[in-house]
Amino acid sequence: MQPQYKRILLKLSGESLTGPDGFGISLDKANQIAQEIKEIHALGVQIAIVIGGGNLFRGGSQQGIDRATADYMGMLATIMNALALQESFEKLGLFTRVLSAIEMHQLVEPYIRRRAHRHLEKGRIVIFAAGTGNPFFTTDTAAALRAMEMHADIILKATKVDGVYDKDPLKNPNAKKFHELTFLDVLNKGLKVMDSTSISLCMDHKLPIIVFNLFGEGNMKKVVLGEKIGTKVTG
Repeated sequence: MQPQYKRILLKLSGESLTGPDGFGISLDKANQIAQEIKEIHALGVQIAIVIGGGNLFRGGSQQGIDRATADYMGMLATIMNALALQESFEKLGLFTRVLSAIEMHQLVEPYIRRRAHRHLEKGRIVIFAAGTGNPFFTTDTAAALRAMEMHADIILKATKVDGVYDKDPLKNPNAKKFHELTFLDVLNKGLKVMDSTSISLCMDHKLPIIVFNLFGEGNMKKVVLGEKIGTKVTG
């Protein structure tokens, strides 16, 4: 089977790297994600990644830290996660570049759109760190923004559940799963796919999103090959 998408933007939460203690970075999780990505990379798919930082820092403003300062602290957490992923990828022989919206020359490359395009064209995996580089914007918004700048065919939103539901399926056994949604459905129903800013961006630019379970074996490859798993959000 041939991949359905030439270039993808994979959105990972920081929690996707969380270990059994519920915080920090699990190298086992990072290695598992790297192995899945190696399989789709072998298909010739160009892969860009945006990762969050919630496994290392979350809710600073609720603890009395100024919101802008808390957001910058969260951006630094995403750089740590990006470096951990890069390490796992390169152990598998996957050439990887981390591009940060906050300049940190000793560790990562600064985000330059044309440079990122060139890395992808050369078959390198590109990890975008530090969100948009601005407070008050989530890594969901960063994912939508980078996907459009990279001319990605689709955003793959990796989660711990197998799609979008009307209620939290981990708490409500009667939760209803949606197999397909429109962007307006997501906004009108208040569904927690991505935040409203990122959904609006994707709607304006007709950029589809697929929400799927990251830890279902082979799920990432199935999505790329066009199998109907998870929930697809389109215009």
